[in-house]
Amino acid sequence: MPDDLGLCGACLTRPDTPAVQQCVVAVDYAYPWDALIARFKFRSEPGWARPFAQQLLNAPHTVPLLQTRPLVLPIPLTATRLAERGYNQAWELVKSLQALCRRSSPALPFDSLATALVRLGETPDQHSLGREARLRNLHGAFAAHPSHAHHLKGRHVLLVDDVTTTGATLHTAAQALLQAGADRVSALVFARTPSSR
Repeated sequence: MPDDLGLCGACLTRPDTPAVQQCVVAVDYAYPWDALIARFKFRSEPGWARPFAQQLLNAPHTVPLLQTRPLVLPIPLTATRLAERGYNQAWELVKSLQALCRRSSPALPFDSLATALVRLGETPDQHSLGREARLRNLHGAFAAHPSHAHHLKGRHVLLVDDVTTTGATLHTAAQALLQAGADRVSALVFARTPSSR
């Protein structure tokens, strides 16, 4: 579990400063969430975004993170994956989270952009790779969209994703945002794969 600052064990033991300063996670990627996430991502059931967003909103540290008024961005999919799936599950989470905040917590407004971060090209499947291999696999995979780069300058950016395993995707995306001028990057993730996996 994250410590009081929202850092996972891997980030706490890494000697360099992590690109993601804080990561808030709602649940472990385990029963029953793993099966529900599979339905959300692979069985064309984007309606799971709303209950997942509610879990995210209820997670410790989420409200204080949103109170910083971050610019909220989804982790982008490749063009091929987006075409296959028909939607980006991370963007569905962002939209549902924003709708919940507007209805139940008007003091938590935040800006979001669907395409401020883009995925460049296709990368091989990551499921069977360890952290270092994933980082190599994702090198240069993300960039700030030129049309939206000015929105990132000096901002606290909050990345949203459905699942994190090693943190390589979040780290690589955060590096691209920092290079584009973001002041700092945090993450809000629905589920984290337990370290024993």
